[in-house]
Amino acid sequence: MRKSAEHIKMVGFAFMGMMLCVFSSCSKKAYIFTSFHEPANEGLRLLTSEDGYHWNDLNKVFLKPNIGTQKILRDPSMVQGPDGVFHLVWTCSWKGDRGFGYASSKDLKNWSEQKFISVLNDEPTTVNVWAPELFYDDEKQEYIIIWASTIPFRFAKGIEEEDNNHRMYAITTKDFNSFSSAKLFLNPGFSVIDAVIVKRKPADYVLVLKDNTRPNRNLKVAFSDQALGPYTDVSPTFSSKLTEGPTVLKNGKEWLIYFDAYGDKKYAAVKTSDFKTFKDVSSEITIPTGHKHGTIVKVKRKIIKALASL
Repeated sequence: MRKSAEHIKMVGFAFMGMMLCVFSSCSKKAYIFTSFHEPANEGLRLLTSEDGYHWNDLNKVFLKPNIGTQKILRDPSMVQGPDGVFHLVWTCSWKGDRGFGYASSKDLKNWSEQKFISVLNDEPTTVNVWAPELFYDDEKQEYIIIWASTIPFRFAKGIEEEDNNHRMYAITTKDFNSFSSAKLFLNPGFSVIDAVIVKRKPADYVLVLKDNTRPNRNLKVAFSDQALGPYTDVSPTFSSKLTEGPTVLKNGKEWLIYFDAYGDKKYAAVKTSDFKTFKDVSSEITIPTGHKHGTIVKVKRKIIKALASL
């Protein structure tokens, strides 16, 4: 039976509406970007976005730091576990602490008691513990925490001074109560900080990292078939000098890598489909003034609505 032109038109409009809904705010998912403002003594801030490109500051401190020698909250990294609980780790001191801060929340409004997670206790000369980064390994059903530390005279000095010659270390946990012993996670042959693990598919992982040697201090990627590495084939840089704090989100078929281009005094982003070629999309993003780097988490939109109503 032949359908009328009016019926066909209505079906077409309905399909277009459905497609717009898929690619707009009709989606049930959105993003949260953990953040802080310098000098990092106020606490955790949160940005929100519906499209992964345009961000709004909720203009509220959600967690004020009270642990660590200096009681700061820098480099906040967060993941949401399979049970819906959010886990947060952060840098709590520039130097002098062999550990980092931790807290958890079910709604991002009410937080657990803050804990100091001690690491590298058998390395008394450890200078610092910087930028802990969380990753949930769904294959092993455990959390991985990686961070940068300097242990003087442990590695070839290279161009950096002994108290600034960083390597990446890692621990794992299933419950944030008991932890594995710290192990060397990445030694690429140069001072490295600010690394983040990205899973593309099973047995296919990318590590976005900062080459912290002078004059480089820029971003690169490496690859592995396991979340805990080893990571090899470190790439040439895809960012300008004086960049740090990368975080990655999946947006459709492409990946967005956000980072702090502190040399240019701006926030920047590139997109890639293969982590081999990168396109600068900094002109397409909007980031609130004062935002400093954290991590991006995909969440249900109702969580953002609840936070925005505070």
